[in-house]
Amino acid sequence: MPVLIVTSNPDDWPFEIPGVDKIDAWNYLTSPEANDAAGSRSTRVFNLCRSYRYQSLGYYVSLLAEARGHKPLPGIITVQDLKTRSVSRLIPDEVDELIQQNLAPLTSDEFTLSVYFGRNFAKRHERLALHLFNLFPVPLMKFEFSKRDDKWQIKKLSAISGAEVPEGHREFVAEAAARYFSGRASSLKSPRRTRFDMAILENPDEKDNAPSDPVALNKFVKAAREQGVYAELITRDDSGRLLEFDSLFIRETTAINHHTYRFARRAASEGLVVIDDPVSICRCTNKVFLAEMLTRHKIDIPISIVVHRDNADQIGERLGFPCVLKKPDSSFSIGVVKVKSQEELKEHLEDFFGESDLLVAQEYLPTTFDWRIGILDRKPLYACRYFMAPGHWQIIRQEEKGRGRYGKVETLPVELAPAKAVKAALKAANLIGDGLYGVDVKESNGRFVVIEVNDNPNINSGFEDSILKDELYRRIVEVFVRRMEQKRARYDAD
Repeated sequence: MPVLIVTSNPDDWPFEIPGVDKIDAWNYLTSPEANDAAGSRSTRVFNLCRSYRYQSLGYYVSLLAEARGHKPLPGIITVQDLKTRSVSRLIPDEVDELIQQNLAPLTSDEFTLSVYFGRNFAKRHERLALHLFNLFPVPLMKFEFSKRDDKWQIKKLSAISGAEVPEGHREFVAEAAARYFSGRASSLKSPRRTRFDMAILENPDEKDNAPSDPVALNKFVKAAREQGVYAELITRDDSGRLLEFDSLFIRETTAINHHTYRFARRAASEGLVVIDDPVSICRCTNKVFLAEMLTRHKIDIPISIVVHRDNADQIGERLGFPCVLKKPDSSFSIGVVKVKSQEELKEHLEDFFGESDLLVAQEYLPTTFDWRIGILDRKPLYACRYFMAPGHWQIIRQEEKGRGRYGKVETLPVELAPAKAVKAALKAANLIGDGLYGVDVKESNGRFVVIEVNDNPNINSGFEDSILKDELYRRIVEVFVRRMEQKRARYDAD
């Protein structure tokens, strides 16, 4: 993938980095020869102009780079974010906590932090610099902080050009830039050009509950390569690199107040193909939404109550005991409890209401296994029986470690799964969207009851892929390729 640095003045970037070309903004915008030399539509454009103000040369570099199908940093949405007066609303809680911790030792009430390709000259500020770069992916930035009432806030943030880098920082900037570009050295040097680039978001520290194990992740990378797609495993620290890619595949457990949702939302807003898309994350990660939606569309679910403080006393009368109480954002059986008595119910309600004003209570349907129907692009992909963990009522026993933690998994061809289970799963998933979903269905006394729709279903080697093998990974990547081709075709048609 060609890499191009665009500056207001050729002297603004005096560094030579292998594999990286340089051009001034005027030539990039106006010269056909220069644009031909810029390479393919996948060219990465690093906009280091002196100003991004509206309708300036720097503004048009990012704007027209996107129009040409290039991949600018910053993108035009980030350029607009830089103009936001209330910067604090763009700062998530976890980054604000990092700001307070990182700057706490300072004795002054004012501080300026320079961020060069996600790095800072002082090692103690490196982590904060990276997080700020991920929020505002601009090659060269300056953040001005002030302290009021013992709390640090961003007073001003601004992009800077190479010409504004202090002389004492220039060697560090050159090293930071070279290090940043080397993150894609393998693709820059590859003799084989790829049609598209895919980012696969994972969390190497998420072991027990990860939606895909390392073997499965590598199978996705291999399947992508076989279809002419460069796939790279990325982590939360790489959000500032999203514009390098054409698509984002999230293989980390998702949540709303979480970086996975912010990844999905930013990627979608920048025009990437995204699975899980932010709408699916919003809908699937909230059990209250699912209960309301599935009921409204007359999909068979367990008898359910959306619980609030005014109707909590009706749970025992309407559902009996045992019943199941769920936090809205529960996942992997965390935040889901079986309640055996009124006393237990009262205890759990006090705890759960401390986190959410609405909960879900459902009738308890004992079964030896749940059906998991994998749905992709509105079509069934795989079918599994997820058996309950030994001696437990759920498929995961969170307090256990090792072999007793999970029940066994049996995978079978979709056509051999009960047709009613597949039909119910398809109907439920299609209400969410056209992404990748895992729909849990219980078979009880002839009923096929939808329990929930998961936006981030497990795809693990030796389990969900035991029937389709490598074909499972190929089919998933194929959907990405088709959608990326459709986006490119719409762009070319315009």
